Amino acid sequence: MPDHTTESAGLSVAAVLELPEVLAGQPELITGSAALDRLVRWAHVVAGTGAAAFLDGGELLLTTGAGWPTDSELLAAVTDTLTGTEPAAVMLELGTHLAEVPPELVRSCEASGVPLIALHHEVRFVQITQRIHQRILATQTEALQARAGVHAMLTELGLNRSPVDYVIERLAATLEAPVVLEDSAQRVVAWAAGGSQPPDPERILDRWSSAASLAATLPAGWARVPVEARGTRWGHLTALPGSPHPAGRQTVLELGAFALALGRLADTGEDQWLQLSSKQLFGQLLGGRFRSDTELAVQLVAGGLPVAGRRLLGATLRGSGDFGAHESLERAILETALRRAVSPEGSAILTPDIDAPREGTLLALLSFPVNDPRSTSSERAERVPALAERFSHELGMLLPDTTPSVWRAQLSLGLSGKRIGELIASLERVRAAGSLPTTATIGRVIVQQAERQPLAYLVRGLAATPAVQEFAADILGPLVAHDRESGPGHSGDLLRVLDAYLAHPTNRSLAAQQARLSRSVFYQRIALIEDLLGVDLASGETIATLTVALLARGDQGPRITRTTAPDSHDPAPAQADAVSAVKAQSRSS
Repeated sequence: MPDHTTESAGLSVAAVLELPEVLAGQPELITGSAALDRLVRWAHVVAGTGAAAFLDGGELLLTTGAGWPTDSELLAAVTDTLTGTEPAAVMLELGTHLAEVPPELVRSCEASGVPLIALHHEVRFVQITQRIHQRILATQTEALQARAGVHAMLTELGLNRSPVDYVIERLAATLEAPVVLEDSAQRVVAWAAGGSQPPDPERILDRWSSAASLAATLPAGWARVPVEARGTRWGHLTALPGSPHPAGRQTVLELGAFALALGRLADTGEDQWLQLSSKQLFGQLLGGRFRSDTELAVQLVAGGLPVAGRRLLGATLRGSGDFGAHESLERAILETALRRAVSPEGSAILTPDIDAPREGTLLALLSFPVNDPRSTSSERAERVPALAERFSHELGMLLPDTTPSVWRAQLSLGLSGKRIGELIASLERVRAAGSLPTTATIGRVIVQQAERQPLAYLVRGLAATPAVQEFAADILGPLVAHDRESGPGHSGDLLRVLDAYLAHPTNRSLAAQQARLSRSVFYQRIALIEDLLGVDLASGETIATLTVALLARGDQGPRITRTTAPDSHDPAPAQADAVSAVKAQSRSS
């Protein structure tokens, strides 16, 4: 049966009633006032009782009742047959053959919901059909031209390899309505507001941030099409209510879905859409491009990160040392391992840190149930965090056997909280802190935890400010200058020695071992440091000051790694230093 609610090139029944040729007959609407938006596909003059065989549905039936039987049962059969073809409307001219509208025709039209229009003055049917057909053909021509224009636009975007988010923007501008692209898991990949109204994520993405199923309960006025090709469905394209389009809103969406499907076939990256969604979310979060926490929460939930009633935290993840393969494989393994470690109860959104591309750092937003042990650090210092244990296990399952033994994964965990503001602060601070001192190791995973290192977390987060930089330079300046000099008495390792001492201020023997120096040489270095700085390293205030200065200096100076218990995978110190030096040199080049 024809669907009169779908968009097609046609004229509505309401528009037909306003034509001058119809108004001349003084039309009266008898039934079907709620169906005036039905589209008239064609106009057909009906005479006699056998016209139903020539109807396809959607026509405006024009009749005078000529040739209709006078018997009530026979007449009811004729009218039931006519309305059974699902015409757009029935227009009956009174006067020549019928003085009034037959009740049988009224009942048939009411039962089928077909508008019934009575003309009280004689009109020329040929003029009505001619005008209707002209309007329909003109609409069809306009629709074909509009369709060709949309097709040309999308073809050009495809040839230009335009990004997916820009394609969505163009579709939204074309429809003058919000358009949303989602993946197969109903996570929002990209969206655009369209029209002249300012973007309103809370309104546009409300359906994607709630438990409502779009597939089962599509609201009125929405259009939705799948994005699929060769039997593979990648997601859906949805348009919210907006102005009518000459080509039909559904048609525009179908053309857009086809272009997106071709793009997916041409791009071998399976996670392209997921990466795009993550990149946009992180850009808004870190760039402050949101009006309220509620607006950002809606977008995070739509992107696949539950927020309400959850513990949220930011994290960074990167590889350290020679991976022995292309960096894209390293990143894919790290990302997959973390996603597996977080699932199934938790959720994660990851993206590369565009401000540190050479380091290959991944930024992560993590969401866990409130009582999930993976959302907090271990209570006992000697234990490894639950998340790190899971991550190490998943990483071990994914790493190739050829991965060099010197390679490590560095997982830095920020402070967890329950509010969006706490999540933003967690990610910003752990990102600014960079490589914190190690709190635990497990397998190939080096763990750095903000909860266990509040001072390092705070200082490294503020290290980029001019005041803190000046403070570190003033405090450590004499040691830095001495390390740069060469010749007798200039070993170039005073910062390393100071770092080792500050790591173990009450155990100089262990500090000397960490610095890889004999005790006598280590004590000489300590005395030199005290002399150059004019301080007493036994003073608690001095220890605190120098600790803050070294933390603020960050990666500019050597650091002593604090480990709880080295495992069998740990490289020799000299080898680890060589790898770090090579990597540092590659970053600075």
